[in-house]
Amino acid sequence: MSELRITHIGGPTTLIEVAGWRILTDPTFDAPGRTYRFGWGTASRKLTGPAVPAESLGGIDVVLLTHDHHADNLDDSGRALLPAAGRVLTTVAGGRRLGAYADGLGPWQTTALTAPGRPAIEITATPCRHGPPLSRPVAGEVTGFVLRWAGQQHGPLWITGDTVLCPGVRQVADRFAVGTMVLHLGAVRFGLTGPVRYTMTAAEGAELSRLTGARTVLPVHYEGWGHFSQGRAAVEAAFAAAPAPVRASLRWLTPGTATAVTV
Repeated sequence: MSELRITHIGGPTTLIEVAGWRILTDPTFDAPGRTYRFGWGTASRKLTGPAVPAESLGGIDVVLLTHDHHADNLDDSGRALLPAAGRVLTTVAGGRRLGAYADGLGPWQTTALTAPGRPAIEITATPCRHGPPLSRPVAGEVTGFVLRWAGQQHGPLWITGDTVLCPGVRQVADRFAVGTMVLHLGAVRFGLTGPVRYTMTAAEGAELSRLTGARTVLPVHYEGWGHFSQGRAAVEAAFAAAPAPVRASLRWLTPGTATAVTV
């Protein structure tokens, strides 16, 4: 049996500790109060700060960066951390933008983390679509990550990334027997684009949880920013209306507190 510890720092940012590895996702450590531009006339205000300050993190072996071009996934303080990380994995386009210290992965490409005395972790990039059909030229490339290592009893760990429930995301459920899912939600929307959503709604998250059969579902990316249109209450309602295994899978992380998860 394998166990990891995961700390929700805020928004999509988590610290995952497993078998001696320290993995940081989508680093966002700026103070609250600032409004960030996302392009094409869209913007959002950061409402809450990180539950763990950047200076308290300690060493990081790898940053899993779902995308580098939106500040709610990589802000100025998070960007400053990247050169000191052991490795940065992101999209192909993001790898080009970030330069020598970042490796870009296309959908379904795989790499590995290896170090003496620790189990290897296989990391596979998974498809995302950060908005409606044909939105990629505007919203940009995004990736998720599936992590596999020896000793997982309940299946791989999947970090979905910022995405809607599209065919590529559904394929992950077909290819992997996901055990634990870090589920990016929030139903992101902007006044300029009306009802269009740029990340999963709570109902889509519950449906994806049903498709994967994940034993543990950990919501992130649903609080702390003005462009999230659905928060915890909507997620709880959607999962409460889902089949019993989906209801049982939902688990909330307390920001700033390390939570043990059996994988």
